[in-house]
Amino acid sequence: GMYFGESISVIGDFFRITFTENPGMAFGFDPGSDFKLFISVFSLVASVALLIYLYSIRKKSLSLKIAIALILGGAVGNVIDRMFYGMIYDYAPLFYGKVVDFFDFDFFNFSIFGRSYDRWPIFNIADAAVSIGVLILLVFYKHHEEEDKKLREPSGSVNAEMNTGIDVSDKELSPKNMNGNLQDDEADKGKEISL
Repeated sequence: GMYFGESISVIGDFFRITFTENPGMAFGFDPGSDFKLFISVFSLVASVALLIYLYSIRKKSLSLKIAIALILGGAVGNVIDRMFYGMIYDYAPLFYGKVVDFFDFDFFNFSIFGRSYDRWPIFNIADAAVSIGVLILLVFYKHHEEEDKKLREPSGSVNAEMNTGIDVSDKELSPKNMNGNLQDDEADKGKEISL
């Protein structure tokens, strides 16, 4: 194991594994201990809502399902840390634990939420999953709408009529003519079918 604050170089100073504990939200944003229970309970409720939503979109586009699954997986991972990590190490009660972060990248100087950073905030796999899921939603937003539109289109004989302009309501496919041409039932009355 690693001790708190220990850092192991993976690719020079650019990428390191650094053991740290995040008391707040993603990317080290800490709204304070007064909101800790709210963040934990909200994350748990949001995870349940995402699970229900994921089930409701099971027939929608694959990219949408992947995005929601990544967000759900990341949320659940961080909820588990918040709920139990403090209890395991006897420093916090249920729902008051910290999230373990370890991916440490040195990109460039920047500011987020009014804080300046000389390194990218240390994050974990769950944070990465949530971020990638949100990115997929943003990048494929138009694709999701088009996929949903295709899935809502009627199918079967109504679709055949829409695509061909042929009224298929009174016609059937004859076993003699399985290549898809439509024949009138009246013309086939009284004829034997031979295959």
